[in-house]
Amino acid sequence: MRNKIIVFFLVLASAALLWAQPAGEATDEIRVAALKGPTAMGLVRLMDEAESGPVDGNSYSFSIVASPTEMTPMIVRGEVDIAALPANLASVIYNNTDGAIQVLAVNTLGVLYIVENGDSVHSLEDLAGRTVYASGKGSTPEYSLSYILEEAGLADSVRVEWMSEHAECVAALLNDPEGVALLPQPFVTTAMMQNPDIRVAIDLNDAWTVVSPDSALITGVIVARKDFVEAEPDAVDRFIDQYRASTDFANSSTQEAAALVGKYDIVPEKVAAIALPECNIVCITGDGLRSSLGPYLEVLYNANPASVGGSLPGEDFYY
Repeated sequence: MRNKIIVFFLVLASAALLWAQPAGEATDEIRVAALKGPTAMGLVRLMDEAESGPVDGNSYSFSIVASPTEMTPMIVRGEVDIAALPANLASVIYNNTDGAIQVLAVNTLGVLYIVENGDSVHSLEDLAGRTVYASGKGSTPEYSLSYILEEAGLADSVRVEWMSEHAECVAALLNDPEGVALLPQPFVTTAMMQNPDIRVAIDLNDAWTVVSPDSALITGVIVARKDFVEAEPDAVDRFIDQYRASTDFANSSTQEAAALVGKYDIVPEKVAAIALPECNIVCITGDGLRSSLGPYLEVLYNANPASVGGSLPGEDFYY
């Protein structure tokens, strides 16, 4: 009799646990990683909300990493479920893993700018004979700049000195009275705050439109492991909705968003407060995702197939 009572209560407890888990909720913590900079800035409101517990049924843990080289093995080894990373890197990972990831959204449009320590560059042609300090070799900055210079007929007349970090480009720019650098936001703002003589000379979004009017310059995307998408489709859809709300917050509530950007050590709050409006943070999904990212990757592929992993991704690349 005693054993029957024990079994009864065990069954009752199991049933209670089942009822305590609302239908459709993700059963495990969703691991999200993002790169320091604009690709992470759109996440800050969601990061803040997640500190208090599950957000509409989704529990999260977040990692902010410094470089794409850190991000790739985390995805390949299955250590993260969702990641914000450079657009071309998403295609490379897709091709190198037999399609193991899907793109959920474009999250950052162009954030690259040519800046100078002076007032002599007003067009691409003014770069002829100059040295451009740049960082991001093997990623969006290299392929975007190379494509623009090639299409503008300047590939042989502009020397690009590649450095390991954007901060090194800022230092080189500050130390060179005739310096020119390719920088993304928020490093543009950082450089201008350190030296008021530094100015934005060329917006690469405008330069890209001139040489490739049928596509847009894209910096970052959000991807997810395909097996995670298949296992937790409701959780993925909730994340997309939550991320969209988080990007709206970043774009409409600059001061509050900047405080969170500083809180999570993405960039200092003072820098974020100035840079956020220039970071082109978006959440483009569905048909817009395919129609914006597809042409951009096609331009990169035609210029250098290695930039997207050797081939254009298939339709299953797009969520």
